[in-house]
Amino acid sequence: MLHVADLSVAYGAISALAGISFTIESGAIVTLIGGNGAGKTTTLRTLSGLLRPSTGKITFLGEEITATQPHQIVARGLSHVPEGRMIFANLTVEENLAMGAYLQTDATLNAKNRAYVFSIFPRLQERLQQTAGTLSGGEQQMLAIGRALMSNPKFLMLDEPSLGIAPRLITTIFEKIVEINRERGITILLVEQNAHLALEVSRYAYVLETGRIVMQGPSHQLRHDPLLKATYLGG
Repeated sequence: MLHVADLSVAYGAISALAGISFTIESGAIVTLIGGNGAGKTTTLRTLSGLLRPSTGKITFLGEEITATQPHQIVARGLSHVPEGRMIFANLTVEENLAMGAYLQTDATLNAKNRAYVFSIFPRLQERLQQTAGTLSGGEQQMLAIGRALMSNPKFLMLDEPSLGIAPRLITTIFEKIVEINRERGITILLVEQNAHLALEVSRYAYVLETGRIVMQGPSHQLRHDPLLKATYLGG
């Protein structure tokens, strides 16, 4: 579904990604794990068109999107929930969801997607007219995911969905991520500092260090890898 070949990205003279390549199959949950500065967020921002690579090629659903504009990438079915959620804090929950559907012209489809968002995140329906900036961290993350679902994605990228969320809500968020994948068949690329959680819900994992993929494999196998356990899983 998504193929990345020899992708390099630099911030001025600083290399953020150094020729990474990976493939994500349709219907999978795949995770990128690694420490701060490993290149995880840079990878997602490049895939969504917010950054331009210096080398490499990105192919989505058989078409190259390396130089495609972000709104065109969303229209093709690839949506990005950024780190820190980046909701429209001064707009209501309802208005945020409407922004997610900005490129969708099918009113019936929009209504269906909205109903689905409310079915998995009923709290959003309860707070429909509430200003988004006054929501809790967990509720804002629900809204960020719901806004992305309103674009009717085939592929969803989630950057640090557990960041800044109360522990009691983290489990709920990850249960919903798995549910979205299972019920809607949406392929998910997950970036998550909590490697335990990421490996628990994903099928396959890539490990990034300083802009390079240093390890990869089925998640259930990497959870038991001695080096990975020592580096990212606390023992």
